[in-house]
Amino acid sequence: MSGAPVRVAVRRLAHGEGLDLPSYATDGAAGMDVVSAENVTIEAGARHAVATGLSVAIPAGYEIQVRPRSGLAFKHGITVPNTPGTIDSDYRGELKVLLINHGNESFAIARGDRVAQLVLAPVTRASWDEVEELDATGRGSGGFGSTGGHARL
Repeated sequence: MSGAPVRVAVRRLAHGEGLDLPSYATDGAAGMDVVSAENVTIEAGARHAVATGLSVAIPAGYEIQVRPRSGLAFKHGITVPNTPGTIDSDYRGELKVLLINHGNESFAIARGDRVAQLVLAPVTRASWDEVEELDATGRGSGGFGSTGGHARL
């Protein structure tokens, strides 16, 4: 990793007392594991906004992306449906993780279980320049599947 860590203020809510703050599992990890502040069971096909017991003040010019944990997705079908979810720098409410159960069985989450990864990322803001024509490219307006890669597309 390059540079000094970006400082993010975090406020622990009452139901987050005693839980670990989000942390990197390894030196090379891009995402911080965040844990649940509640016990909940997500039925097959259902969604739930899992409480973390934390609120944050993300510095201007950054966002936090909420991403699934690969093991939960692969082994149980538990994922973040709007992946990556975005937490904007001006949001001050509780950080919640929207999970969906794509598995065939209900899935129990215990308080303290790791439920997602958080990635702090810089934000580049766009401004639109409306034009009459766009520059030409080799691909042109070819859409889904136009670059090949799978015979059945």
